[in-house]
Amino acid sequence: MTVDYDVVIIGGSLAGYYAALAATQLRATVALVQPKVDYGFTHHYALTEIGKLAQKLKDAGGFGIHATHTDTSEECQISMAWQEAMLYAQCAASNLQEQYSPAILAAQGVDAIVGSGQFQSSPQLAFAVNNRLLRARTYLLASGSHPEIPEIAGLQATGYLTLSNIWQSFRGATLPKNWVIIGGIPQSIEIAQTLARFGCSVTLVVKHPYVLPYLDPEIATLLQAQLEVEGVRVLTEKPVTQVRVIENKKWIQAGDKAIETDEILVATGQQPNLEFLNLATVGVKWHRRSLVVNDKLQTTNHRIYACGDVIGGYDFANIANYEAKIALNNALFFPRLRVNYSSIPWAIFSAPMLAQVGLTEAQAKRQFRRDEVLVLRQYFKTVAAAQLRDETTGMCKLIVLRNGEILGASILGAEAGELINLIALAISQKIKVKHLANLSPAYFSFSEILERTAREWSKQKLNTNIPLQEFLEGFFHFRRNWN
Repeated sequence: MTVDYDVVIIGGSLAGYYAALAATQLRATVALVQPKVDYGFTHHYALTEIGKLAQKLKDAGGFGIHATHTDTSEECQISMAWQEAMLYAQCAASNLQEQYSPAILAAQGVDAIVGSGQFQSSPQLAFAVNNRLLRARTYLLASGSHPEIPEIAGLQATGYLTLSNIWQSFRGATLPKNWVIIGGIPQSIEIAQTLARFGCSVTLVVKHPYVLPYLDPEIATLLQAQLEVEGVRVLTEKPVTQVRVIENKKWIQAGDKAIETDEILVATGQQPNLEFLNLATVGVKWHRRSLVVNDKLQTTNHRIYACGDVIGGYDFANIANYEAKIALNNALFFPRLRVNYSSIPWAIFSAPMLAQVGLTEAQAKRQFRRDEVLVLRQYFKTVAAAQLRDETTGMCKLIVLRNGEILGASILGAEAGELINLIALAISQKIKVKHLANLSPAYFSFSEILERTAREWSKQKLNTNIPLQEFLEGFFHFRRNWN
């Protein structure tokens, strides 16, 4: 069989770019087929960061720092801030687009092809695009996803926004004042907080008992409280049943609540971009909203691999890149690597940030004997760096076994995204919790909370070991009275 490429990567997602560049570094011949790429996620995270900065400026009065008063109204100031924020986000998206342009990719050895195509099986497996047949030994699907729209009566007729068009809809325009966000995914929480920080009235409607179904409930409750403090109205266990327009106003029925709003954002989940790839012809199966893959990330056609949104789960770039690394190595060499998500962290860009890795408390107690699982907690208000920066909201929660093995962690607080990486490293390298307790982190730093939380392990073990307590009491009593 004659092939033109070692691997053909289909999709313009960040995971696709990551895999393409990694393949060229291994000296493989690679083609990257990409349709027009949407950089809306860049707007999202740029505006999230600006929203955090705006909140810090509002809170500056607590430090005795007061902004200069102007003659413009608060509403006008918010509008001006929004326009400046959008300009910044557009510049960030433009820079990223240039970084992954076909010319830059070509300079690094990637045959970048702009266009949409589909698989064909006859006379041999190939991918057809722009009147070309791309023949490769293996293929990698990294085509990303688009917003999934739930079936809600009246939604289509009323009109709505999605994660893919929300920010582009208001370039150079006034931001609507009242919002209802339907959905319980990480991006819906981030957008709700960002809109609130730009002066909008926001209602977040979630059908689950907590703002996110896979979060540790204790952490989820703290996050919801923070959202509500910042003015986001959170409605949990409220499925949206219908949407209507009454007297030129949009109305949403969520459970027993009728809510009037200016704009609706649907953020309930993502649908993989698979419709036009002709996958059935080449024996690739999918189930519900994701491709069927094994733990080596092979689809039901073992020459075709997949990673990222197309195989389901939350839309996290670091997880997609991890999957791309596994899939690419298996595609280029012998398929021996298997995915293991136990030490892969993920984070939500809320404020304070939320990050999680491994098992939650509930998952650990289902998997192990309950008396073998220890839960270690520490609050950010005990950390000097948090006091200095006035970022005392949040907690660190470690899930460990009695033998010191770390099973997981959930962190809500400042620098959580950086702290969780240390826990992830400890889990991947099987470092016991006692070694975290022996850390001597730089002072002042937020890493202090890891040391403080880890020290709870020895305290809990001692508190449940009566013979050891009696021995220590007797030992020190003997020493005090020994001549």
